[in-house]
Amino acid sequence: MVEYITIDNKKYSLKSLRLITGDLSLAADVTGISEEQLLLCEAIDDPYILPYLLDRFYSLELKDAEGFRLCLIRIQVDSDLRLNEDIQKHQHRGYVARTVEKLLFRDIFLEVLREGEEEVVEG
Repeated sequence: MVEYITIDNKKYSLKSLRLITGDLSLAADVTGISEEQLLLCEAIDDPYILPYLLDRFYSLELKDAEGFRLCLIRIQVDSDLRLNEDIQKHQHRGYVARTVEKLLFRDIFLEVLREGEEEVVEG
C-alpha cells in the first residue's frame, strides 16, 4: 500500500519523497522539503506530466544546486537497481531524472556510455 501525504492540496507519494530527500524516516514532518523537491516528486510519480513541468524546472532558482543534483542521482540509482521490478515505471523515472539534470546542469553526472562491447560509466 502506497502512503501519500497532502501538501498545499496536492498529493505526494511518501515513498518518492523519502527517496528524493534521502530520509528513510521521513513521516509527518515535511516542512523541510523544498519546492523543487516537491516538483521533482510530481514528475517522477507521473512522468507523463514532465512536458508540462519543463518550463517550471527551467526557471527554477535552485537554493542548493548540488543537493538537488544529489536528489536526481538518487532517483537514477534507485531506478537502475529496481529495473527488474517494473521496467517501464523505472525507465520512466530514470528518464525524468536524467532529463531534468540535463536541463538544469547541461550534463549528466552518471552516464553509461558504450564503447565497442564494453560499458564505461562516467562520473
